Amino acid sequence: MTNPVYRAERTGLLLVDPYNDFLSDGGKLFPMLKEVADDVRLLENLRNTVATARASDIQVFYVPHRRWQPGDYDNWDHPNPTQRLVQQRHTFAKGTWGGEWHPDFVPQDGDIIVQEHWGQSGFANTDLDFQLKQQGITHVIVIGLLANTCIESTSRFAMELGYHVTLVRDATAAFKKEMMHAAHELNGPTFAHEILTTADLIAALNTGAAA
Repeated sequence: MTNPVYRAERTGLLLVDPYNDFLSDGGKLFPMLKEVADDVRLLENLRNTVATARASDIQVFYVPHRRWQPGDYDNWDHPNPTQRLVQQRHTFAKGTWGGEWHPDFVPQDGDIIVQEHWGQSGFANTDLDFQLKQQGITHVIVIGLLANTCIESTSRFAMELGYHVTLVRDATAAFKKEMMHAAHELNGPTFAHEILTTADLIAALNTGAAA
């Protein structure tokens, strides 16, 4: 996994769940991931990655989790443990500050906002694959939250669909360091084509733009 080449017209940046509840002080889940996020300099790396992608004319796709609304998960046969917690906490509640985009990651003109995912994969029950194919995307760079859930599930699904997958180890976070280790050292190498740092990714994107 060295010297990757990213052609702008074939590469998509998937920004997963950049909500206030995850990324902002006062967010419902922010205290749970703050230690890891601070350790990897998450916000700085997300900002730099998104800015470089835009400067390189790489299409940005927002891959958002379902924003909780009254009635969500009621009477479901088998909501998963995370969905039960969303139901209890009202995580990313629609119409609330927690369910709004972090102010540094508000979509810009030309960005594509994918249908909200109910579980952990940005592909399942959404139009993400359709949107990527319509843009001619073959390579996806997956950043955002959480490393061991939505990032991993979305990336695995992308691999199964035939996309080239890049993980960025310090442009994501998790609730525990052990989860980050599992995501990037144990599980990631079984499906990702590249696992890079933000600095390495930006260097590769700049090289591609220059070419």
